[in-house]
Amino acid sequence: MGSGPSTEGIEEQWEKLEKDLEKENNDFTKLTERTVQKLNLLMNAKLDIAITGLTGAGKSSLVNALRGMTDDEEGAAEVGVIQTTLERKQYPHPKFPNVTLWDLPGVGTCEVKAQEYLQKVHFTEYDFFIIVASVQFTTNDVMLAKEIHKMNKKFYYVRTKVDTDIESERRRQNFSEEKTLEKIRKYCCDNLAEAGEFHPRVFLVSSHYWSRYDFQSLLEFMGNELDELKRYALKTAFSNSSKEILKQKKAAMKALIGKVARRSSTMGARPVPGLSLVCNIPFLKEKMRDFSTVFGLDEDSLHRLAKKVGKPFPTLSSAIKKTRIASKIDNEFVQTLLSRMFRYERRRRWKTFLFHYYSRLFSRFGRAKSSAAISHMLQRFLDDAEEDAENVLAKAVGN
Repeated sequence: MGSGPSTEGIEEQWEKLEKDLEKENNDFTKLTERTVQKLNLLMNAKLDIAITGLTGAGKSSLVNALRGMTDDEEGAAEVGVIQTTLERKQYPHPKFPNVTLWDLPGVGTCEVKAQEYLQKVHFTEYDFFIIVASVQFTTNDVMLAKEIHKMNKKFYYVRTKVDTDIESERRRQNFSEEKTLEKIRKYCCDNLAEAGEFHPRVFLVSSHYWSRYDFQSLLEFMGNELDELKRYALKTAFSNSSKEILKQKKAAMKALIGKVARRSSTMGARPVPGLSLVCNIPFLKEKMRDFSTVFGLDEDSLHRLAKKVGKPFPTLSSAIKKTRIASKIDNEFVQTLLSRMFRYERRRRWKTFLFHYYSRLFSRFGRAKSSAAISHMLQRFLDDAEEDAENVLAKAVGN
């Protein structure tokens, strides 16, 4: 994890901590209690996504894509099944079970009004809706969207199977993928406008090519419209299909660092042998494993990716150089990283920093220094994990 800590890095964490303490009247215990409550809310936030559309629109494949799965994986939503009832089916995310995709029948499947349909499929249980079409959207889709809007829920129009359209158009002379996509988008928007939707926004996706077309834009747009708790649940569940997605995941986890550090430096904390700080190393180990899993640096994710791209597992795992596969992160690894944070403790610059802050840290807040140091260590760990995840992605898509 680099060559060692910087005084500026610890000072930055300390300044953040001081600002939070000022809000709590310099009460570190009270600040920690609030932090733990918020951390628990973030880690346990549930997200329910409803996907509706006519049979054959590609709903099941989209459910699988949003879960980071291919159609032929065990546990994937079954593709091509004819659905003729108003029964819904739930599909928890394979790695993040707090995120659930719900495959709903299209509003036109049965002779019911949009409002009645929403009642039958338990609309109050979903955070937002995705309305799917493979050719054109129907009047029923627009009616459904309007009812969803009345109930203060978000919805998104998604046009699937774009890759099939592109391949079909590719045979034409003077083919242009950009113009073809523009043509499809205009057709969908005009179609929605005729049905009564005056401000349509349509995302063009292929459930088989997660890094192409509007798939990334759809994920980002949905995440940005959720509150903090739901946003974290969604962004951590994204498939690692691009560097931009990895950056979004890192930003989501970065927001947790201060909370994890305070939790580690108080509840169950113990002195770390040879270091002038206290922390709960087993708790840190579990959180760092969680971070690695979000970045896809766990055995299950790597095996799934290896199968998807047709490359050996060792080829992908060899790209992890700065951190470790999640299951290999143990107490000793965590303590090693913490030790590196203090490897320059005897140097004058570091000693000067400690001397300057020692009385403030320990007379006022007891374990505050540990929190600041752990925050800085976790930030560096996230930096390295993101780099490893980018290298894994490069190995996966490279020749």
